[in-house]
Amino acid sequence: MTFFWIFAIALIGLALLLVLPPLLRRAPQSLDVVDARRANLAILRDQLKDLDTELASGRINIDQQAQARAEIERRVLDEEGLTDPLSPAPNLPVAAKSKLSAILIAICIPLLVFGIYGFVGNPQSLLPQAQAPAPEGEVTMAQVEAMVTQMAQKLESQPADQPPNPQAWEMLARSYAALQRFPEAARAYEKAGKLAPNNAQLLADHADVLAMLQGQSTAGEPEKLIARALELDPKNLKALALAGSAAFERKDFNGAIQFWSQARQLAPPTGDFATGLDSSLKAARDAGAAQPSANNAAPKGAYPPASAISGTVSLSPSLASKVKPDDTVFIFARAADGPRMPLAILKHKVSELPIAFKLDDSTAMSDDLKLSKFANVVVSARVSASGNAVPQSGDLIGQLGPVSAATQNIKIVIDSVQP
Repeated sequence: MTFFWIFAIALIGLALLLVLPPLLRRAPQSLDVVDARRANLAILRDQLKDLDTELASGRINIDQQAQARAEIERRVLDEEGLTDPLSPAPNLPVAAKSKLSAILIAICIPLLVFGIYGFVGNPQSLLPQAQAPAPEGEVTMAQVEAMVTQMAQKLESQPADQPPNPQAWEMLARSYAALQRFPEAARAYEKAGKLAPNNAQLLADHADVLAMLQGQSTAGEPEKLIARALELDPKNLKALALAGSAAFERKDFNGAIQFWSQARQLAPPTGDFATGLDSSLKAARDAGAAQPSANNAAPKGAYPPASAISGTVSLSPSLASKVKPDDTVFIFARAADGPRMPLAILKHKVSELPIAFKLDDSTAMSDDLKLSKFANVVVSARVSASGNAVPQSGDLIGQLGPVSAATQNIKIVIDSVQP
């Protein structure tokens, strides 16, 4: 224990020796001002470069990069207190600032080091066994709980004129989930999702928390979030794993095998997650192999590959003035009870209306989800001025269903506006 403290104090002394002399060294005031501002600009450039690297590697998306970039620039300007990095300093003289900075650093570095060690390390191990006042886990959890509570209070009391931060809400949601406070986590994920609706990982994490609240069931809203996540990112590992669980829960063992197989290919080759996927795949294969022996007929609700839906799509005359000839028309079928991802889809132009269509397995978006695997579906048609496959407010829609997955000659009228 004595050696540890000697070694820690020596390292802190070395850090102070490297940091304090430049701050205490007297220099002309004008040069100190310019150098300090240039240092801030260099920090800004480095942080912006890191953001670009994270964006290129896929660790953050463009919205997150833009928000972080704005935050970095704001912090530097706030610290300087002005917009011109070479204009006169408004507050303390440079020498006084340097001395004040040196004093603060001399105080803060030891406090920061011991504070961090107190949070992530094992301070109790440095004490004699007889002096340990409480189990280590209780102290650590209390600190974490206090930190999460403080974060929640700060976000809840955020001024109305301050832009909301989806990353902060997402961090709070993850913290609640790690503490197994799932109701609070679900509320935080909901707020984060409203601020960042196209974040596939956020949707998958939200679905996972809602499933925990439903006794590990993905039925209902969790499955909708999973399907939406896969629409945005078909290779999202967590969404694929959850989609496999949802299929297994519906006793769609082939679907579960397909989702989990994709996840297994993307997952690290070893580790607990890979082991769990292997066990899940074995369970799905065993269940799928046992199903025909219990019932020689096909599983309830299944249709042969020839299943198809045909009909026509037309536009209500009352909405004719709201469309242009080049607007996109999506015609698609979704499971009446199951994932929200389209089982089959066609793409046309408004100029082609009325459109005769046929949906079958050849128009499936994915080999994992096909029309022939479901008994009843809802068939929809949607006009999108942007051509975006994701529904948006102002799109024109029409739908029919539930209907059998083998229904012919249906008629769909696009007659309403997406809220």
